[in-house]
Amino acid sequence: MPDGAEQERDGPGPHAAQEEQDAPDAPETDAQRRRRRAQFLRELHEAKALRDRVQPRRVKAARMRQAMRMRTFRW
Repeated sequence: MPDGAEQERDGPGPHAAQEEQDAPDAPETDAQRRRRRAQFLRELHEAKALRDRVQPRRVKAARMRQAMRMRTFRW
């Protein structure tokens, strides 16, 4: 298969997306916003997991506070 056909099948290269993001006037599409949000949430989850591993005492205290809140919650 020639390189041109492979390029069409895979879509534009990685540089095309970067060019779209660099344009300050271009409105952000929903797909770009969702992609950025997903990336942010992945990094946030990773940072929280790291904090939990390096501060186990704080995590245990937070878990105890949450358990107390759940015990005193009234339906």
